[in-house]
Amino acid sequence: MIRKPDSGRADQYSKTDIAPALLQWWAVHGRKDLPWQQHPGSYRVWVSEIMLQQTRVGTVLGYYDRFVRRFPTLTELANSPLDEVLALWSGLGYYARARNLHSAAKIAAGQHGGELPENFDQLTALPGIGRSTAGAILSLACKQRHPILDGNVKRVLARYFAVEGWPGTTRTANTLWAHAEALTPRVRVDHYTQAMMDIGATVCARGKPDCRRCPLQTNCRALQRNSGAEFPARKPKKTTPVRRRHMLLLQNERGQVLLEKRPPSGIWGGLLGLPMFENAEQLQIWRENHFDSVEHIADWPQVRHTFSHFHMDITPVHCVLLHPVNAIMEATGQVWYKDGNPPGGLAAPVTRLLNQLFEDPKIEK
Repeated sequence: MIRKPDSGRADQYSKTDIAPALLQWWAVHGRKDLPWQQHPGSYRVWVSEIMLQQTRVGTVLGYYDRFVRRFPTLTELANSPLDEVLALWSGLGYYARARNLHSAAKIAAGQHGGELPENFDQLTALPGIGRSTAGAILSLACKQRHPILDGNVKRVLARYFAVEGWPGTTRTANTLWAHAEALTPRVRVDHYTQAMMDIGATVCARGKPDCRRCPLQTNCRALQRNSGAEFPARKPKKTTPVRRRHMLLLQNERGQVLLEKRPPSGIWGGLLGLPMFENAEQLQIWRENHFDSVEHIADWPQVRHTFSHFHMDITPVHCVLLHPVNAIMEATGQVWYKDGNPPGGLAAPVTRLLNQLFEDPKIEK
C-alpha cells in the first residue's frame, strides 16, 4: 500500500531525509557488481561515465570490458593511435565521445602526470568532461562532494519536485541543478551518487516507474498528482530532418571493398567508411575521375540510419572494377578491405552493408 503523503512536510523532507532514505535503499537494492565498481579508480569511472552517456548499461558492459583490457591505464590509452580506439568503439555510436576520450587522455598524460586531475576546474577543462561527468568521477572515485545531473537523476528530481519544463532549457536545468546541489550529502557521497543513478535506472524508470518500490514515494509530488509520466517534460517536437546520401560499395577483382577514412570531425569522424556522396551524380563523377572502367551492378534498397538530430537515408550502390587497379593510396586514407578485421573503426550502417555484401550468396563476389 502506497502511503499518503503529508504535503506539509514535503519541503522539509526533501532537504533533510532524501539522502538517508536513498542510502538505506541502496544498501539493500543498489547495483554493486558493475565492472567499473570493482576497482573504482578515476580512470575506470571516467571511461564508464563516457560510455554510459546516452547508452544503456547492458549495451556498455561488453564494450567497457574490451576497452579496459586493451587500455588498462590512461597512459596506455594516450599512447595508442586513435584508429585503434575507434575500432574498439565501433557500434557504440556517438563517436565524438571516443575522440574526446583519447584527446583528454593525451592532455592528462602530458599535463597531469598520466592521471586524471582531482580538481574540478582542471577536470572540466578536458575534452568531453562536463559538469555532471566531472561530478560523477570526483564523487565516485575520489569521494569529493559534487552533485551530478545525468538523465536518470534529472528524471528523479523532476518527478520528486514536479519541476516543470524540458530539462534541456537553461531555466529548468538550473532548477534541477539547484536541487541536486542542495540534496548532495557531505558523507558517503560516493554511495549517494550511485544510489541516485540506480534509483533512476531501476525504479524511477522513464516508461513505467515502479513507485511502490521507491523509497521516496511518501513526498514525491508527481506521485501526489498521479502524473509521474508527465515529468520530466519531453523535448518539444520538431520535424526531424532527413539527409539523403549514396554509399559506394566498390569491389576489385579480389572481392575487396574500397574504404576511406572520414575527416577527423563531423559524422563518423575518424572512422573508416564507404565513399559517400550527396547524390548519384556526384558518385558518378567521382568514379569517372578515379577509375577507368567500373560496372554498375545494382542499387540496393534504401536504409535509414537515425542520429540524434536527423535521419540519414542511404542508397547503397554496388559496383565492381573491370580491370585490376592498384592505385589506391594509403596516404589518402583509402584501403581495400576483405571480410575480417578492419584496420580501424566502422560506423554501424557501414558494418551492416559490408556484412550483407560478404555474406549474401546471391551477391557476386
